[in-house]
Amino acid sequence: MSGKRKLFEEVGQDAQTTRSAPAGGMIDKGRRGARRGIRAWLLVLFVLVVTMIAVGGLTRLTDSGLSITEWKPVTGAIPPLSEAHWQEEFAKYQQIPEFQLQNKGMTLEGFKEIYWWEWGHRQLGRTIGLVWALGFAGFALARAIPAGWTGRLLGIGALGGLQGAVGWWMVSSGLKGTMLDVASYRLATHLGLAFVILGFIAWYVFLLGREERVLMQARRQAERKLWGMSTGWLHLTFVQILLGALVAGIDAGQSFTDWPLMGGQVVPPEAFDLTPVWRNFFENPGLVQFIHRCVAYLLLAYSVVMLLKGRKSAHAGTRAAFTAAFIAVIGQVSLGVYVLFSGVQAHVALTHQIIAVMVWVLILRARFLSGYPIVDTIRGK
Repeated sequence: MSGKRKLFEEVGQDAQTTRSAPAGGMIDKGRRGARRGIRAWLLVLFVLVVTMIAVGGLTRLTDSGLSITEWKPVTGAIPPLSEAHWQEEFAKYQQIPEFQLQNKGMTLEGFKEIYWWEWGHRQLGRTIGLVWALGFAGFALARAIPAGWTGRLLGIGALGGLQGAVGWWMVSSGLKGTMLDVASYRLATHLGLAFVILGFIAWYVFLLGREERVLMQARRQAERKLWGMSTGWLHLTFVQILLGALVAGIDAGQSFTDWPLMGGQVVPPEAFDLTPVWRNFFENPGLVQFIHRCVAYLLLAYSVVMLLKGRKSAHAGTRAAFTAAFIAVIGQVSLGVYVLFSGVQAHVALTHQIIAVMVWVLILRARFLSGYPIVDTIRGK
């Protein structure tokens, strides 16, 4: 039987002396998972998707996209292995409008050149799917996916599968009728979805760069107005990317190579010649390029506003992010003008597309830092 307690003895004193001190990081407990490993895996996917966008641009610029006339997600990974197989593939290509109306004199050797571009493009898509599947399966089996992240990572895989289907939907539009290329609006959908996938991957990389508790603390310092305005900046940029795909899809950049006027006029001649009227917004080279230019001016003006707003941020990292995004927009607009003056040379047009990726990611990063700022301390750490 225990002895009597003293009058002023603390109740539970013995229990308190043996109780361990509370452990820190409770917010992250059970949520951490393999954050670094998953982030590294997503960075690999990011690089592959950027490469895919570049290769897709080269495939379009070399008119190679219609060289493979069938969609075989699995068996299509094997290219022709004999002369008979090459002749068989060439015979299929000879049945489509692009060959009959434009490439009638193409030889088998010429066909092989465009075939390898499209095959490489599709093979890269399969590689991305494989890297995603192996990575996701590995982290899932190891139970290393942080809480709340399974759906996000599955979503990337689902969007990748959808992208493959959209790619075939795009290609199939150029295999019939009198089409010499794929439908421009389908090309815009295909490229737009690639940027959506890239955006999700980049956003998740940003999130995984910090622990959950750090993100929660940073969220309390979010600059709401800057977050909302940068969201609009991101959306406007996305619209411009889609318009750029429409321009590329109908080679509208080659229709008017003067600037700032178009054919000596503010509004290009014959801007609404097609009937019904709605077709002009997708198929009239002059009008499509004109809209692309106008949205570029609007984006440039909005970017100036975002620079001024971003420079007022209380956080140095956020200010730097908005400045970097603004510089990228300036470079992209300037390069767009040079694309016209160069006569839309392939390497210049491809660079313009790659810089669009940079603009997209830098604006996304600026938006992220407006919502999850890196808080400056007195010591500057």
